[in-house]
Amino acid sequence: MITFQNVSKTYGNGTHALKHVDLQVDSGEFVFIVGSSGAGKSTFLKMIMCEERPTEGKILVNNTDITNLPKRRVPYLRRTMGIVFQDFRLIDTMNVYENVAFAMHVVGASPEEIRRRVPYMLGLVNLEKKAKCRPGELSGGEQQRVGLARALINNPKLIIADEPTGNVDPALSFEIVDLLSEINRRGTTILMVTHEHGLVKHFHKRIVEIQGGCVVADTGKVETDHETA
Repeated sequence: MITFQNVSKTYGNGTHALKHVDLQVDSGEFVFIVGSSGAGKSTFLKMIMCEERPTEGKILVNNTDITNLPKRRVPYLRRTMGIVFQDFRLIDTMNVYENVAFAMHVVGASPEEIRRRVPYMLGLVNLEKKAKCRPGELSGGEQQRVGLARALINNPKLIIADEPTGNVDPALSFEIVDLLSEINRRGTTILMVTHEHGLVKHFHKRIVEIQGGCVVADTGKVETDHETA
């Protein structure tokens, strides 16, 4: 699903964000990306989404070499992904239903598909009764679940979650990762950046630690889907 081959990234100011990273993530894995602030985690994700390009090395996503992917093809790459942000990034002028439906409009889904799938997805994240609410009327946890529904609506093969529990309370953090785990059990690959060590310890998933731009620890592929306390 994702391969980094000797990938380095040096920004114009001389910052070495990634240094000779070699990493393989197989289809269907759930991987926690951990590390201190400034370790290179965000740059790692941006490489996968083609928001940044490597200074050296090679990156493959779903068997496609994206190292020098032309800009015109980047939107099509991102349509194969679901992206969950820490700050939700919902459209304030749209209600919950419209926020989720918008992601389907972008990829050209038919009105019939949208009418069928959006209620199903809102039910999956327990928000069917909030469909007509605007983001400002929701709690932080509810807004993040809207973000999850939007990320999942087009059945992506890969979910990238950048600190998705950063703005919700601890109980809701576990609920969100539970939901991501359920999606993972259905075959979707999950990459989740987090600072929350409690979550990482509770959920028995692969852990990749990045420090100083280098992968300094990797627990390897986890064969079981069972969470441990």
